[in-house]
Amino acid sequence: MDPLFDPAEFRIPPGVAHVCAGGETPFLRRHDAALLAYAADKSAGAPGRAAQEARVARARDLAAAAWGVNPADIGFCAHVAEGVSLVVESLDWREGDNVVMDPDEYPSVVAPAALRRHPRVEVRHARMKDPEAVAAAVDGQTRLIGVSHVSYLTGERFDLAPLRRIADRVGALLVVDHTQAAGYLPIRPHLADFAFAATYKWLLGMTGTAIAYWNRARQPAWAPATAGWHSLATGTARPDYAGGLALVPDAMRFARGNPAHASLYVLASALEWLSQHEAEAVRRHVQALTTALLARLREAGIPSTTPEDPARHGASVCIATPEAAGLARVLQERGVWAWNGRGRVRFSFHGYNGMADVERIMAALRATWRA
Repeated sequence: MDPLFDPAEFRIPPGVAHVCAGGETPFLRRHDAALLAYAADKSAGAPGRAAQEARVARARDLAAAAWGVNPADIGFCAHVAEGVSLVVESLDWREGDNVVMDPDEYPSVVAPAALRRHPRVEVRHARMKDPEAVAAAVDGQTRLIGVSHVSYLTGERFDLAPLRRIADRVGALLVVDHTQAAGYLPIRPHLADFAFAATYKWLLGMTGTAIAYWNRARQPAWAPATAGWHSLATGTARPDYAGGLALVPDAMRFARGNPAHASLYVLASALEWLSQHEAEAVRRHVQALTTALLARLREAGIPSTTPEDPARHGASVCIATPEAAGLARVLQERGVWAWNGRGRVRFSFHGYNGMADVERIMAALRATWRA
């Protein structure tokens, strides 16, 4: 199976199997022009600022189209940690309140609640793959269920629909991190009250911007507890501090200050490019590679923590080992660029990968695994 995307359109060195999309995807070459356009607009005074805002609006429209929502439901923040923090800080917490998370959830989802001090919030753990365990963990003081659509640690994909039903039963928010899914899996943001996605992985963008989704139908009265000039509805007028401050009416209230314009130029470029490819074709291609690698690992006797069923995993295949750092270095020397960390090596595929990359991974692993 050949790559779905032309690898020549990416900054991938010759002879390299670039399989670390779960960490960082390679840069599209077309982004060079996007960054130069940003540099020109930044240098062009007031007309340049208008051009920057137009590019932000373009990125917003494209993100909304990809997720099937109204552009007003989409905003931008610096990263998922900031977006989740804005939601957590907006809640009127009471003594005894709790949140429920997977014990292996990503820190950006857990830490905003776990580090609250006044009052402290109890963090309860339940495996998100087991709705019965989640249902047993929640109660009348559960304010939020936080979950990644796809686990960064194992590559396992979680079913969000039963989590939505559990949250509704106890009146909790469902907050979803789509970072390890957006760009190759269909996103159903309506299941969440709030959803986020970093853009430097499968969305082919760069650091500095995360997509922030506010389900205004479910949470029409939501307002963050803090704001900045960009999230205030003052327009060009001077704020009337004595008369009270109003927020912008849509999800751009997630952007308290200037959006990261350079990364939004790149995101608009990336989303325009991705829109040329049918989303379901990308999913099929990526998961054909993951299932092929999982089958070959099983045949070789190399255990993976990623479920083999394609309905239960995303675009990554993970191998847990205490020798992860050393293994990743050896693989790098053999031209396989995987991602290391948290005691596992992760192989993540995108459209620029093909079956030759699977075979290269296996050749490198067979040569090094037993050692």
